Amino acid sequence: QVQLVESGGGLVQAGGSLRLSCAASGRTFSNYAVGWFRQTPGKEREFVAGITRGGGSTYYADSVKGRFTISRDNAKNTGYLQMNSLKPEDTAVYYCAADPISGLVVRTTPSLFWGQGTQVTVSS
Repeated sequence: QVQLVESGGGLVQAGGSLRLSCAASGRTFSNYAVGWFRQTPGKEREFVAGITRGGGSTYYADSVKGRFTISRDNAKNTGYLQMNSLKPEDTAVYYCAADPISGLVVRTTPSLFWGQGTQVTVSS
């Protein structure tokens, strides 16, 4: 199975930017659709963005559309989430997920493999 490790989280002021990375190992990364999710205490994990195996199609939650960009570099076995114009409500633990079955990750499913998460905190 694939192993995922997120990095790039941190503390940033509102309006700032961060780029999260998701490094994959253990299996052929290009065989997996990739998604990013986030979770705050007491709430369910919510979908943020998804990208197909080849990177040709993407999908975003309405709350991040126009501000976040998902991408991947299969040669480097790494996925990315560029986050611009960050808001305090973007504060959460962000998780990378990989799916060997679905063509595009748009929700949590039993087939997802998860990373350990990285904290993003946006101060006002």
